[in-house]
Amino acid sequence: MSTGFERDPDEFARGARALVVYPDMGGSSRDAEARLEETAGLAAAIGVDVVERVAVRLRQPKPGTLIGSGQVEALAETVRDGELQLAVFDAALTPVQQRNLETALGCKVIDRTGLILEIFGERARTAEGRLQVELAHLDYQAGRLVRSWTHLERQRGGFGFLGGPGETQIEADRRLIRDRMARLRRELDQVSRTRTLHRDRRQRAPWPVVALVGYTNAGKSTLFNRLTGAEVMAENLLFATLDPTLRQIALPGIDKAILSDTVGFVSELPTQLVAAFKATLEEVVSADLLIHVRDIAHPDTEAQRVDVEKVLQEIGVSEQTPRFEAWNKLDLLDDEQREEVLAMAARRTDEVRVISALTGEGVDSLIEAVAGRLTEGHRRYTLRLDPADGAAAAWLHQHGDVIDQHIEDEQAVYEVRMAPRDYERFVTRG
Repeated sequence: MSTGFERDPDEFARGARALVVYPDMGGSSRDAEARLEETAGLAAAIGVDVVERVAVRLRQPKPGTLIGSGQVEALAETVRDGELQLAVFDAALTPVQQRNLETALGCKVIDRTGLILEIFGERARTAEGRLQVELAHLDYQAGRLVRSWTHLERQRGGFGFLGGPGETQIEADRRLIRDRMARLRRELDQVSRTRTLHRDRRQRAPWPVVALVGYTNAGKSTLFNRLTGAEVMAENLLFATLDPTLRQIALPGIDKAILSDTVGFVSELPTQLVAAFKATLEEVVSADLLIHVRDIAHPDTEAQRVDVEKVLQEIGVSEQTPRFEAWNKLDLLDDEQREEVLAMAARRTDEVRVISALTGEGVDSLIEAVAGRLTEGHRRYTLRLDPADGAAAAWLHQHGDVIDQHIEDEQAVYEVRMAPRDYERFVTRG
């Protein structure tokens, strides 16, 4: 019976009939069904048709195929019976394991890292994003230059994880890949320097930066759009948006702030991607405040929180960076769940706000809390100006909260609440 490998490899990423396999080795914070559901969602994000889902219990991983021979035979039968073209393993496979499984199952095999890289390769829109994904892709593919299905391997659009490594990867030796990776790193270093210059300029302004972080599909982009009036892609889809977006917003007591929407995190985010997206994630590292958006309606919301905190730690975010948790998707909860969540949040009012980014419920409270946190170190100052000094008055209105102003002894007296660093900048301005 045909396994479907006669099809044009360009079609593999879209509409491929697939099997998702979760090798359950224990120790995961999620149950097997939840892992299968997430991986199926990742596959669906690039148009793969997940036909079968199988959890395989492992006592000890096998060096050659990860799973046992009997389990391999059972999966091969499932592939033949369903005429499947793809098997997605929710685990990290070595090149040897991947090749052996492809031979035994009679279909193309990718692991979790390859799947996420495929999604990133398809979704990256900016030049920087594509550079980052290509670097991660080359790092991943360096040990996978020789593949079993050589009769299919020609270049297709994108990066071709599902459609075959492509001629350039099959023919290239490791030296060429190293050279290409070195060039990409140099280009990304330049991007990073440019981004640092922009960030330094903002800090001299200075405008506080608020970064939205969270698990993929938690609703960051929906919240970003509501707060800024932007139209960033926001869909019920894993990794719906990749490229970072920054917009100016106004907050109570703060004339201007910068809101940053970043790539969503996921459990076991490939180390190649964490390294490649370092320039992008620097916006998170340098933020004045983080809003951790959580899908409070998801059954694994607590495990997702742990995964996000782990990635934040990996990229170097200080534990001292102020943060709020925005418990999102309140609109998806029934009355009983809603009351329970609201009661939990009430016990943590200093660090949690419950919202629905879709309907807007609770968003005003979140805005007030963010503004309060950013201005909590502000002090009240009395300043005397020449009434004709319009530039100085405008500066005070822009960088502080003018509480009162009046004329006294032919001088303009301002009562202003502002950050100490802004006060120092004002009195020492040239």
